[in-house]
Amino acid sequence: MFEPTWTAERVELLKSGFEAGLSCRQIADDIGVSRNAVIGKISRLNLSRGGGVSAGLSERARDPRGGPRRPRIPRQSRVSQRQILTALDAQPAVEEAPPRSEQRCSLLELSEEKCRWPISNLGAADFWFCGNKPVERLPYCAGHARMAYHSSRQRGVR
Repeated sequence: MFEPTWTAERVELLKSGFEAGLSCRQIADDIGVSRNAVIGKISRLNLSRGGGVSAGLSERARDPRGGPRRPRIPRQSRVSQRQILTALDAQPAVEEAPPRSEQRCSLLELSEEKCRWPISNLGAADFWFCGNKPVERLPYCAGHARMAYHSSRQRGVR
């Protein structure tokens, strides 16, 4: 025979545990149902924790000590095309000749302090990376960055 999950007795236990301020996990353990079942039933019963800053926050949005969690610190934003072009304009002007890679390096020697512009074809015996000093916050030296990033005005000219 099928027995419903939410009997009148379980609903009363849920309400009393909720009013006592127990977490959904604690209520679920007392009743013998899953945490998600408790959350769903609380939602369907339109129960809410009255007052307080964290009243409308879910369990995940609360700090374990009771208060709301601190806001997330955003990751460093990606460098925009405009910022790249501005950084390149600040670099000393170089001739339009291809950049000279004087600090050649292999993949194993590559680091944050070396230009990552690949030279030759991947897998070729003479494959290596430029290795020159990169422009700040960019993976390439000034010469290769000019080749990789250019404004739409410059694209029409090339």
